[in-house]
Amino acid sequence: MSVHAIAEKVAAGGRVGFDEACLLYREAPTHLLGTLADAIRARRHPERIVTYIIDRNVNYTNVCVARCSFCAFYRHVGSPEGYVLSFEEIFQKIDETIEVGGEQLLLQGGHNPDLPLEWYEDLFRAVKARYPRFRLHALSPPEVVHLSRLAKLPVEAVIDRLITAGLDSIPGGGAEILVDRVRKLLNCYNKATADEWIGVMRAAHRAGLRTTATMMYGTVETPEERLEHMFRVRGLQDETGGFTAFIAWSYQPEHTELSGVEATGVEYLRTLATARIVLDNVDNLQSSWVTQGGKVGQLSLAFGANDMGSVMIEENVVRAAGASYCMDEIEIVTNIENAGFAPRRRNMHYDLLGEPIFRERAIPRRFGLAVAKDAGTALMPDELSGYAARSRSAREQRRAPGRPAQPS
Repeated sequence: MSVHAIAEKVAAGGRVGFDEACLLYREAPTHLLGTLADAIRARRHPERIVTYIIDRNVNYTNVCVARCSFCAFYRHVGSPEGYVLSFEEIFQKIDETIEVGGEQLLLQGGHNPDLPLEWYEDLFRAVKARYPRFRLHALSPPEVVHLSRLAKLPVEAVIDRLITAGLDSIPGGGAEILVDRVRKLLNCYNKATADEWIGVMRAAHRAGLRTTATMMYGTVETPEERLEHMFRVRGLQDETGGFTAFIAWSYQPEHTELSGVEATGVEYLRTLATARIVLDNVDNLQSSWVTQGGKVGQLSLAFGANDMGSVMIEENVVRAAGASYCMDEIEIVTNIENAGFAPRRRNMHYDLLGEPIFRERAIPRRFGLAVAKDAGTALMPDELSGYAARSRSAREQRRAPGRPAQPS
């Protein structure tokens, strides 16, 4: 087995095995990986369209009991910096998203023990009552596992209840590397094992939801473990066909407990190209310009990516770890066109929605990312008093003078 022989197999449309993928990833020249991946992209998407979505990444709470060592965003239970967004704050964020042509929230947050399943159901119902056509791409698999444990319900029952309340699709966050050795070292094994992450996605697909899959690389994993992650995604996709896209991004070390050094842009491009080769059953690969910046994001279109991801109106988690790249629709479209592709808006299911919004009507420019909480707003909204709390600090706060009694 040689790199040349494997490359010929890939170029002919053959499926690579694990050992073949490992050899390519470790030894193939970067330009060869890019050439192979670009050819696969061209076969799968011959129309030379590159898509993007206008949505907003809203982190409804930063309170989290998971305490992953690679995360700079979370705050412990009882922290004076912990917050929960009110329903009205989320409505305001939706209004701002609709104003710039968006039709979806990417809604994720910490594993907050004081937000029961009923809070999520009430939020989803309230969003759908006020914005019937607006989509909720919400709650990563570890969040679903967390709610399953809190509510003492099977994952399948939690997903069914969330769908009834208005859930439209599930993002692929919390995957990190789908190898339990790595997850234990990163302190994310307890929030969801590799099998639990896969199990939530299997249940979601069986319930009729489409989802994405992600990979955060560059922490403590080996190249072989990155490939193991990709092959686990490929295996479930063979089974269910429920993944719409794959997104890989590099670990951002600043301000984290784990610390370390960020992987290079070349390593990102090699990882992306390898993902396009391995994931022959996943239609779409997103560029991670949010962690790599606009120019590497643009270059990723020559390394297998066919999608520029989101017009990131708001982002808090990656920014907390030191990355603060921002591109509005005009800049994303410019990058796509300068790379020789036609830009098209899409939804989460990758249905094409049309030409860029800014060419249809005036859209306010954005040169910085919005924040989770506006200055001067309450960190914990009064409406939380209507929900049972588990932690002592939250129970005391919700019993504070002037707040209604907490339900028993």
